[in-house]
Amino acid sequence: MKYRIGIDLGGTAIKAGIVDENYNIVCRHSVATNAMNRSFEQVVEDMAAAAVQAAGMAGLSLSDFPCVGVGTPSCISPKTGLLVFSNNTNWRNVPIRQELEKHLKLPVYIGNDANCAVVGESVTGAARGFQDVVMLTLGTGVGSGLVIGGKLYAGADGMGAELGHTPFIYGGEPCTCGACGCVEAYASVTALIRDTKRAMAEHPESAMHEHAARHGGAVTGKTSFDCAKAGDAAALAVAERYCDYVAAAIAGAVTVFRPQIVLIGGGVSNAGAFLLDRLNERAVRRVFAGDIIGVPPIVAAKLGNDAGIVGAAYLDQW
Repeated sequence: MKYRIGIDLGGTAIKAGIVDENYNIVCRHSVATNAMNRSFEQVVEDMAAAAVQAAGMAGLSLSDFPCVGVGTPSCISPKTGLLVFSNNTNWRNVPIRQELEKHLKLPVYIGNDANCAVVGESVTGAARGFQDVVMLTLGTGVGSGLVIGGKLYAGADGMGAELGHTPFIYGGEPCTCGACGCVEAYASVTALIRDTKRAMAEHPESAMHEHAARHGGAVTGKTSFDCAKAGDAAALAVAERYCDYVAAAIAGAVTVFRPQIVLIGGGVSNAGAFLLDRLNERAVRRVFAGDIIGVPPIVAAKLGNDAGIVGAAYLDQW
């Protein structure tokens, strides 16, 4: 059996996993990232230690691996090895590949977390067997990954395919990137929570207030969807509008790339048929000539949080 190492560098945790040749994660180890209070070098040292620890749990040493893959929700330059920009860590132009190679003495491949996720889903998840794939991860932001002709596509410099930051509504809601009206400002969970809170302020009679109270006062991405499914009118309006936004974003990507399948990842995908049925129905009306030439199926991703580790482990092949 051959094995690979994948590392998911997040704002909260560093997760290292040992992936076998059947794409199963056989061992994993995680530590807190704590990047805001420590130097870049200290965090990379912890990444290396997590990889070594996970390997040891599997009874392996670093010499048993061909390389190491790393995914992170950042602007990454695979060609230079630089992490160009990261909201989670507040790093700018740090040589993450070179620094990690110092510790592990193995080739290191790095990529955006959504790119790693679409690779993971392509090798063993919902996109397995497809050559052309669009994936959107709907979470705090909107990540995206593209596979074209069986290869990961991220543009000439490796930092493209950021569908979440394509212009969506001119002069619209502010986005975390500093622009206004991006897809992320409407289709992320952050945007869904914002719109849920606005609806709650306008509708004190809504069941969303009771839902939040049952969850310690927290308004989450589930608040409007759960209450919409239970028949609350204000919640349904929020959920329907959110589905409109996501369907429109998908339609734009499908019109440009014409993939065989569209994957939806992130916590919102847990809404199941309530979300996916609406997206599939509405995308047909919004894709160019969708009613004539058809629209690819929009389905939920399968691997959840494991997609990033599996995809990172196999980045070198994509």
